[in-house]
Amino acid sequence: MDWNEVFTGEAYRYGTEPAAFVARQMWRVAPGARVLSIAEGEGRNAVWMAGQGLQVTAVEAAATARAKAARLAATRGVTVEWIAADLRDYTWPEAGFDAVLGCFIQFAPPAFRAAIFAGLARALRLGGLVFLHGFARRQIGYGSGGPVAVEQLYSLDLLRGAFPGWPVLHQADYDSTLSEGAGHSGRAALIDFVARKPG
Repeated sequence: MDWNEVFTGEAYRYGTEPAAFVARQMWRVAPGARVLSIAEGEGRNAVWMAGQGLQVTAVEAAATARAKAARLAATRGVTVEWIAADLRDYTWPEAGFDAVLGCFIQFAPPAFRAAIFAGLARALRLGGLVFLHGFARRQIGYGSGGPVAVEQLYSLDLLRGAFPGWPVLHQADYDSTLSEGAGHSGRAALIDFVARKPG
């Protein structure tokens, strides 16, 4: 998929407000904490988190998305550190963040996804939090967004297995109605996962 093409145009494909999961769960991160958001897209989550007093670093490969995110941040009067990188080539920092966020990052097939999850774990300090949110496997039948490959979708067992031994602070598998721009609209099957890095 050409993400530069996906994010071309004035409209924000997934809207300008944070995912409901982000708005509901980021209370767990103290103001001033360092947060890494990957495959951030047009900035809706990063900009909102910055507005909550978090120090946000966002990774996004598509220049069209970063340009729109910069405009959104300027409109909201916040600062986000942007890294122009494809996650296949990204050098993950070592214990550099208090929290990491992967929100609807289901473009990755299983082997790439495993590498991303390992990178998120590496980027977290001991005791830091991983936040993951995306579509459950039954999303294939909903048509409201997400990949068409079931192996790229989540289950709670998959996420718990990706972070073995990590205390789980929140997990949920549920249906909800999305209204997040043209990209996510309608009834959806969703997964929430928040866990703490041991130590």
